[in-house]
Parts: sequence; structure tokens; C-alpha cells
Amino acid sequence: MKQAVYNIGVEATMNIIGGKWKPIILCHLKHQTMRTGQLRRAIPNITQKMLTQQLRELEDDGIVSRKIYSQVPPKVEYSLTEYGDSLNRILEALCLWGEHDIELRKERGENIILLNSENVEPDDVPYVN
Repeated sequence: MKQAVYNIGVEATMNIIGGKWKPIILCHLKHQTMRTGQLRRAIPNITQKMLTQQLRELEDDGIVSRKIYSQVPPKVEYSLTEYGDSLNRILEALCLWGEHDIELRKERGENIILLNSENVEPDDVPYVN
């Protein structure tokens, strides 16, 4: 087995949840179990191939669980595992930071639309204020 070497812990975290799509997928799954089509509608700019690849990687890392129902047409649901649930505070902090950044940029005159808000209170997320 190949040995992994990290300089700091965040490297290990980013190795698992880093990239453009994984945090977005995880933010959606932290609210509810979802089917592939629901995720595609929630994340309209992701391709089916990329969604499938990201979900498989998250499943391989023990973050996401896939439940397959034996029916026609096939039904597959994705949800966070207990281990994946341990990322909720990190994900909430990222969402809150992003929402705060959007507000600051709007105040500077940027034209930004936020379609979905986490509705997380700053007091609910320590280390972000």
C-alpha cells in the first residue's frame, strides 16, 4: 500500500472533499437523501459523467452511501454516511462564509444572485463571524 504524506491536516481533508463539485454535492446531501436526477437538478452545471465520478469517489472514501433498489426502472439513492455527517460543521462554515462574502461583494456594487441560502446563524458555527 502506498504511503500518504501530508504536511498539514487540511491536505487530507481536501484530498477527500476538495474540488469544484464535491462540497456542493455534500451540501445538498447533508439536508436529505437524494436520487441522481434530483442532484442533477440541484446542480445544473454538473455533467452526468462528473456527478457519477464524484459520487463514486465520495462513496469509496466512506463519505456517501449508495442504496440501490431492485426495481424497474432502477432506483438509486445517495445519502451521507455517519462519517460524512461529521463534515456538516465544516460545510456549514463554508456556506456561511460564502454567503457573507456575497453580501460584501453586493455592497461593493457587484451584481450577484444567491439562489439558495443555508440559513445558518453565525452563532451556530464557531470560528466564523
